[in-house]
Amino acid sequence: MLNAGFRLVEADFIQIVFHKINLEKTFDYMIFTSQNAVLSILKNENHLVLKSKISFCVGIKTRHLLEENGFQVEQSFDYAEELVEYCVKYHSDKKFTFFTGNLRRDTIPNAFQKNNIIFEEIEVYQTYLTPHKIDNQVDGILFFSPSAVQSYVKENTITNEICFCIGTTTEAELQTKNKIIAKQPTVENVIIQCINYFNKS
Repeated sequence: MLNAGFRLVEADFIQIVFHKINLEKTFDYMIFTSQNAVLSILKNENHLVLKSKISFCVGIKTRHLLEENGFQVEQSFDYAEELVEYCVKYHSDKKFTFFTGNLRRDTIPNAFQKNNIIFEEIEVYQTYLTPHKIDNQVDGILFFSPSAVQSYVKENTITNEICFCIGTTTEAELQTKNKIIAKQPTVENVIIQCINYFNKS
């Protein structure tokens, strides 16, 4: 952003706390929908027992993190809806362990219950909102999670700013028409969308 000539205000609106958990009795198929879930698992000393199991995940960065640490990833997807569709089609007879945070959405549990797929949820991290007031006048806001949106609007009002979102679930949290969704759900693509928008305007 700075190299492109933008002035940038950066602030953390959420805090992540990892949990210590018992990983000895998980199912053979695992689901990760965020890098934070993977990072939490890696902080547990007994995470090596999971490396022989098959993983499905949301996000290319999540996949890379898993593979860099020796996990087997069968498929990765941009969104949880795509992951669900794949698992229902090809693995409805399998049992899944879903590693999740406390603010997870209902997409995967609802779909698995509807299709009688056996699964368990293990909460491996907690997201805390850390709202604070931003006094700087800004033209655009970059959001990378629904919880960050929730935290931001607790202390700030979005008026004419253009909001750039990492994905559709983040976009759905915003009560404004001035929003642009990244073409790929990555931090880099959010930045590209922002730079392209303001260079054209």
